[in-house]
Amino acid sequence: MVIDAQVEPSPNVDVSHDNARTNDKCSINRTVKTLDIQGILWQCGLREICIAALWLPLGALIFCYVTASVFQADDIHETHCRVYNVVPSISAITGISPQRYVWRICIAFHLGPRLLIGSIYYNYHKLRNLHITEDKARLEATQLGEACYWLNLVELCALTGVTYVSNRENYFVHEKIFIVFMVAALFHMLCRARVGCIASDAVEPVRTNKLVWILFYVSIAATVGLVVFFLRHRLLCRPLAFTWFSVCEYILATANMAFHAIVVRDLPLHEVHVVSPPHLKTN
Repeated sequence: MVIDAQVEPSPNVDVSHDNARTNDKCSINRTVKTLDIQGILWQCGLREICIAALWLPLGALIFCYVTASVFQADDIHETHCRVYNVVPSISAITGISPQRYVWRICIAFHLGPRLLIGSIYYNYHKLRNLHITEDKARLEATQLGEACYWLNLVELCALTGVTYVSNRENYFVHEKIFIVFMVAALFHMLCRARVGCIASDAVEPVRTNKLVWILFYVSIAATVGLVVFFLRHRLLCRPLAFTWFSVCEYILATANMAFHAIVVRDLPLHEVHVVSPPHLKTN
């Protein structure tokens, strides 16, 4: 009688054929199909992107103003001269906690669309300039289009700086960056308004050109009032001077937001697409 545990397999049994058959099945089952992804992978209307870029800072500004006025009125109405004040400044309502974090997050998320809009307008003006036949006018339009692009970058950098360096943390740096922002924003509006009407007898002017001129004049008036009331508050400590300074600041901010949102009227039906090339080679 033989015990099963002591039975050894015969050395003459050939298992190589079975192993080969198993490996063939595994290789067949492990075949991975390569996907050829082509066409539009993502699309979004330019109008929706611009509206989102507008509502991020505008919504954050409204939130900061309402919550700061309700819960932290003493902090936001405190001024340099300690005189009577009604309307707080943008720096005051976005420089306290937790409003500063909401403001900074919204500004950070809206920078990407703003860069995209600036690049779109740069190419938009380049295409318009191709139809200008006069060499002098075409050169001037090209230079103004490039100036718009670079002024937009300076404006965005200054906006980022004035957002993340609050007046409570470093007033000197905050003030200087705010001045750079105002100057860049005004010159940006001026260049955009000017480039949109060059050679209007040869090519159709930009649709929103009149609106840009209106916003530019409103911004100039608000800037003049802002400087005058700031000096009256800083040097003379007049009551309500800082209130009128803040009103001019809100007007300037609103005009700037409207200026960057009017692309929805110039390019109302355009879309942003992410497209895979038809013959894409990957490593």
